[in-house]
Amino acid sequence: MFDLGWTELLVIGVVALIVVGPKDLPVLFRNVGRFVGKARGMAREFSSAMNEAADQAGVNDIKKGLNAATNPVGSAMDGVKEAAQDLAKSIDPTKFDPDSETGKLAAERAEQAKKIQASTARAAAERKAKEAAKAMAKAEEAEAALKTEGKS
Repeated sequence: MFDLGWTELLVIGVVALIVVGPKDLPVLFRNVGRFVGKARGMAREFSSAMNEAADQAGVNDIKKGLNAATNPVGSAMDGVKEAAQDLAKSIDPTKFDPDSETGKLAAERAEQAKKIQASTARAAAERKAKEAAKAMAKAEEAEAALKTEGKS
């Protein structure tokens, strides 16, 4: 915004220290921080109000039309992409006819997914059990070492 570097900020800080004094400097910085925060909030509000006004005026529709005119292939691809996403959202794998090939494949894939999830869960549980056994063995070794040191 103001394009200040570290050296300029250092000079401003030293001048503020000399002019304001070390006692009132934290109060000054706190007030400057509050002012900057309020200014940013006002700028954010203004920007959102302008965007809302542009939406209401239909500027976004004009922008889409101009983008489509300047890049027809890209806008066509965007249309295809949106249609594919809508189709993907509307497809429910449980609505297939169970006697059709698609229904049979969907059921088979669902069964395979359940098997994969079960085997993954089993492998994770076995890994955690092994880690717990190793940790318990190390804890017992440490306790035994403490007991032998305490007897010496």
